[in-house]
Amino acid sequence: MVVEVLAGLNIRPGRLYVDGTVGEGGHAVAILDRLMQGGELIGLDRNPAVLPKAADRLAPYTSRFRLFHCSFSQMGEVLGAIQVQEVAGILLDLGLSLYLLEQSGRGFSFQLDEPLDMRFNPDEPGPTAADLLNTLSQFDLETIFRDFGEEPRARRLARLVVETRRRRPFHTTQDLVEVIHQALGPRRAKSRIHPATRIFQALRIAVNRELDELEKFLSHAPAWLESQGRLVVLSYHSLEDRLVKQRFLEWDRAGVMRRLTKKPLTPSDAEVKRNPRARAAKLRIAEKT
Repeated sequence: MVVEVLAGLNIRPGRLYVDGTVGEGGHAVAILDRLMQGGELIGLDRNPAVLPKAADRLAPYTSRFRLFHCSFSQMGEVLGAIQVQEVAGILLDLGLSLYLLEQSGRGFSFQLDEPLDMRFNPDEPGPTAADLLNTLSQFDLETIFRDFGEEPRARRLARLVVETRRRRPFHTTQDLVEVIHQALGPRRAKSRIHPATRIFQALRIAVNRELDELEKFLSHAPAWLESQGRLVVLSYHSLEDRLVKQRFLEWDRAGVMRRLTKKPLTPSDAEVKRNPRARAAKLRIAEKT
């Protein structure tokens, strides 16, 4: 949804924009193309491995971008460090990058047999997905699977995880996939979603404290925008989108930000055909009053 993102940011030449989830630089390139001379982009990402890739991709723009290894929830600290008070626009694309799924080797995809890590930043302290599976109580695992994965059979799966780890601990993605199949069965014929999708999502959210990071960001975002500055958020599951929707509504009622999308924008059929992973995307835009 690059076209919709650029329109939502209302990019004005010569201004400063932030890509809070820069990844390998896809959106950043499109933004810099629009900014022309004098404009600048700040890119943030928790995953240290993608920043050199983004730097290479953005190299033709020389001194017009700066990259920082941190979460978007730390945006205020970055802006303070570079002595910037307000920016013209902020983008958050909360989707999981292809690098994490296909190249990181950290167990984000249930289609590969990799260590069950799932940390965006492997240098950060904190438990891995395997640690959670091997140590949490049945109740806590059920809560993660139900609340973060919206899995209706969360109790059954949590019970089987605890029974399985008594015999052998969880180490790899396939260790988990086997138990998911035992507890939840194979994908149903009419379902587009593999049963492991929700469980891997739930563990990833828990490991990286994703909803807490998003809440922290949303509690400060308006202060980082100049008047008429735009905030554009792309979310890919209902938990994220619900947080963004509720906060946008609160801002709108308080006169802090104006909602420009009362209903989220979604990708066209043609885009979904080109990129099936985009089918769940929901884009919301707000403007500082």
